[in-house]
Amino acid sequence: MILGGARSGKSSEAERRLTRLADDAGTAHAALYVATGGRRDGDADWAERVRRHRERRPDSWTTAETTDVAAVLRAATQPVLVDCLTLWLTAMMDDVGAWDDQTWHDTGERELAARFDELEAAWRAATVPVLAVSNEVGLGIVPESAGVRRFRDEQGRLNQRMAAASEGVVLMVAGIAVVVK
Repeated sequence: MILGGARSGKSSEAERRLTRLADDAGTAHAALYVATGGRRDGDADWAERVRRHRERRPDSWTTAETTDVAAVLRAATQPVLVDCLTLWLTAMMDDVGAWDDQTWHDTGERELAARFDELEAAWRAATVPVLAVSNEVGLGIVPESAGVRRFRDEQGRLNQRMAAASEGVVLMVAGIAVVVK
């Protein structure tokens, strides 16, 4: 698991590590890159970020644009990179209605917990090497709105669970990989 703040070098570090894992696995550089961010029509900055990520990936990698990460992990036959869990969480919170306080309290919190359970189980059961990128969002100021505080808290919970399930954890600081676990 590779954690860090915005522009800390998380994705580049994960891509370097995935290349090594694919080599070590004997898959002739073949790997699966899981892009969880989706498309954002009309967002030029997002399009530029996606373009840069695509250009860095070797032709031998397959890209899956999906938020069904658990299913991908269960079916994977080559090393996998999930980039990123933060965007996955955003999509899951959208799906369960987490931004609405009443929906969150009625059903959203339980539904999100079930998705965390499913992802963690698939992560632990993976038969191939798996890397994930995730943002460390809890180091800044306390957000003003309840929804953003909820997101920050859930991101922290997700990161804790995935780090516990991971053999290794790296924190990226200014482009430098600091081994945490």
